[in-house]
Amino acid sequence: MMDRPRILCVSFSDIRSDARVLRQLEVLARHGEVTTLSYGDRPDSASDHLSIPADLPSLPQTLFGVVRLALRRFASVAMEAPAVKAARDLLLGREFDIVVANEARALPLAFEVAGSPKVWCDLHEWAPAERTHVLSWRLLVAPFMTWVCAQYLPRVDAATTVNTSIAQMYEQQFGVHCDIVRNAVAYRPDLRPTPPGECIRLVHSGGAVPGRNLEAIIDAVDLLGDGYTLDLYLVQSRQAESYWKQLVARIASSPRTRLHAAVTPEELPATLNPHDLGVYALPPHTPNHRLMLPNKFFDFVQARLGFVFGPSVETDRLIMENGLGVIATGYKASDLADAIRGLTAEQIKGFKSATDAVALRLSSEADVLMEEQILSRLTAAEA
Repeated sequence: MMDRPRILCVSFSDIRSDARVLRQLEVLARHGEVTTLSYGDRPDSASDHLSIPADLPSLPQTLFGVVRLALRRFASVAMEAPAVKAARDLLLGREFDIVVANEARALPLAFEVAGSPKVWCDLHEWAPAERTHVLSWRLLVAPFMTWVCAQYLPRVDAATTVNTSIAQMYEQQFGVHCDIVRNAVAYRPDLRPTPPGECIRLVHSGGAVPGRNLEAIIDAVDLLGDGYTLDLYLVQSRQAESYWKQLVARIASSPRTRLHAAVTPEELPATLNPHDLGVYALPPHTPNHRLMLPNKFFDFVQARLGFVFGPSVETDRLIMENGLGVIATGYKASDLADAIRGLTAEQIKGFKSATDAVALRLSSEADVLMEEQILSRLTAAEA
């Protein structure tokens, strides 16, 4: 075996715009020679890259695949998704010592990789309910993802997820222990809270994906009227072009909302820092929504913003325990507007000071340490 382990990082995303996987890669690169397998171009931390064509779906969405899903013949389609088949071809003739499978959908492929590697699955969130608010996904894909978890998770050498609530669900349903790796970002000691001005600057960052309730945030700033603005830093989804066009038109009709080009995850805290309140209100259509602890929460912390969030178990706890902001009574535009309208400049200043006080504790330091421990254990097992 090589002095440095050969590590394969699999993610059916464009890693260069996937903040969680980018942070993971920085740790992987300290422990071995990393090859990434994903959509898009090679990330900076990877030594080598295998690119999956962007038009290939990572789930079995062909007619053959859909029929097999409907018949619950999951074993016959586990490796049949177009992106998975392309990935398997790209891996021909290559061996690895460790495979990091990002999200459960990468597990069948991970166990096909040559070299009898150790497998670490970073599950991110609750795989069986990723998009259960979509009827076709709920009927066809959710049972398949449950099968994948039951079939493969007991065989992994390490598993991680974003918070304790979801980790408990994996242990109860699939008998797998998950360590916690949050979506926290690196500590930014160079940033400090900016004082609120006469105009309160609201901001939201993230993916432009149907169901994220972005329209409610836009409508809320229009309900608030003069004295408030909203800036949006959005990442366009590969699979939601028509929604993007609708959203751009909706933003253009709002006199108080501005759409900006997406910035890199590293640039985001500094870009958000001049704003006052980070706003997010995701209705709990799925368990992942109800138990969310998203990247943007930690981006807002490092940006030293106050928080206005819709109700959610994990974010409610952190916001209230640390005095970071307010929780709206619901997810509608009027709920957000009511929560924001009652805030004084002094209260907003206090929220921003509170995020400054917890910025180190809510940074990625603890998560990086956990990943380092996992990799040390896996590489020691390989030695």
